[in-house]
Amino acid sequence: MGLALLLCLLAVGADAQTVVATRTVRAQDIVPADAVRLEPSEVPGAHVALEEVIGQEARVALYPGRAVMRGAVGEPALVERNQIVELIFARNGLHIVTEGRALDRAGAGERVRVMNLSSRNTLFGTVTASGAVSVLGD
Repeated sequence: MGLALLLCLLAVGADAQTVVATRTVRAQDIVPADAVRLEPSEVPGAHVALEEVIGQEARVALYPGRAVMRGAVGEPALVERNQIVELIFARNGLHIVTEGRALDRAGAGERVRVMNLSSRNTLFGTVTASGAVSVLGD
């Protein structure tokens, strides 16, 4: 009897859910609440909570009936490719601001390649919440 109870408890705890698209969402579109639902299945590498997906930007096209995999959605882009952005370097009291050109799309907190328009050097920085790019020196 104890083994049967244990198996029932394990079965109840195994209600794995997966976020699945209900309609097509194109890449670079924001995922609305009506475009996803939870299904009672487990897909390794897929999102398991709606709040992880709703309001995020689709990095690739999402198709109806398919699981939304991790990496398929992310923070909405604040910086577009070829956009002129503010580059900020701040270290030990030194604060330098100049203009750069974004070489990729990126959202807040993501790394992006940028070209300093003054020096023509290419470097990496992190997109801030305001859309500027924070860069660090060596």
